[in-house]
Formats: sequence, structure tokens, C-alpha cells
Amino acid sequence: MRENFPFTEIEEKIGYVFADRGLLKEAFTHSTYANVYGGKDNERMEYLGDAVLQLVVTEWQYARHKRAEEGVLTRERQKLVCEDALDEAVQALGIQKYLLVSGGRANVGKKTVSSLFETVIAAIYLDGGYVPAKEFILRHGRLEEEAFSVNYKGDLQEYLQGKGEEPPAYVTEKSGKDNAPTFTATVTAQGIKVQGIGGSKKVAEQQAAKNLLQLLQNSKK
Repeated sequence: MRENFPFTEIEEKIGYVFADRGLLKEAFTHSTYANVYGGKDNERMEYLGDAVLQLVVTEWQYARHKRAEEGVLTRERQKLVCEDALDEAVQALGIQKYLLVSGGRANVGKKTVSSLFETVIAAIYLDGGYVPAKEFILRHGRLEEEAFSVNYKGDLQEYLQGKGEEPPAYVTEKSGKDNAPTFTATVTAQGIKVQGIGGSKKVAEQQAAKNLLQLLQNSKK
């Protein structure tokens, strides 16, 4: 049983300080742990956090896309709040290691890890209200990914292959604080190096690929 829960460490990573730290611990308490040691598990928080996440993302979409139809927005939202997107957000924050679980790490699957993003949202919402929960989602959610519905990395590789060139090489570096990281990706092809910057490795690499592809295509005109 973990006696000293790392409240301060987690608060630094997520960028929010709790008035009621019991909510934070509840957000990280898996049902297997609660069944053995008592206390509340985080399943109800997952339900609440999902609702808050859906609202924030929908509001973000509504403001960003002035003319998009409902079907387009729905499909886009599904992508932004899917298990993969939430898992990536949790991994970027580095908070999965704090999950309180009993019975071994075999009980910690991808769904369990991804749901941590929703339980943390719920904890922040219950402690501080909608505004800080929204700020957390906009800061740490994978909303940037929407800007790259086109796979620029794939397009760049196809372009180079079509020219008989070697595939591009990527080097990505992380900087900044854990709760607000910046990734800088450098892509090299045909002896040219171009950078891209983003809030995740994926976004930075897609941005770099986009920049290099545009440079190569424009140089041929």
C-alpha cells in the first residue's frame, strides 16, 4: 500500500494545485486498489470527466470551425477524444506511473491509462470548476492533432520515393516544463534540414514534414 501519495509532484505535472487533495488521490485510484484498501475508486470520475471533455472539445470546435457541418464535427471530435489521443496525452504528462492499482501492472491496460486524463479532468472540475478544467484540456489535450488530418509525413515520404530519393530522417527534442512541453523536430532530406514545433512529438514532426514538403515542391516551380 502506498502511504505517501505524491500530491505535489502530480500537481506540478498537471499544472493545477488542489484545495481538496482527496479528489486528486481519488482520480488515481483504480477499482482494484479500492477493493483491497478501501476508499473511492475513479470510475465515477471517469464518467464525469468524459462529459466535461466532450463539452470543452465541442466548444473549441464550434469556435474554430465556423461553417463545418455537424457530421464533420462529430467525426473530428471522435478522433480528438478517442482512446489513442487520451493515452498520448497521459504519456506526455508522465502521470500514468502514479496510478494506484492492486494485483500487478497487468491490470493497467491502455484503457486504464487513457481514462486517467478524464479522471484528472473530473477532479479539477470538482475542485475548481469549469474554467480550470477547460484550461487543462486545452493545454494538454491532443487538439493540435486536428490540424494534421492530412498525413504530411506520409506525403513527404511518397514525394521523395517518387523522385528516387532516400526517405526523410527525423530528430525530435523536448524542452520546457513537464506540464507544458515543447517539441522541436528536425527533418532532413536531399541535404536540406527543416524544423517544426509543436506541443507533442507527433505534431512537431508533422509540422516539419509539411514545411519541408512545401519547400521542395516550391523549389521545383
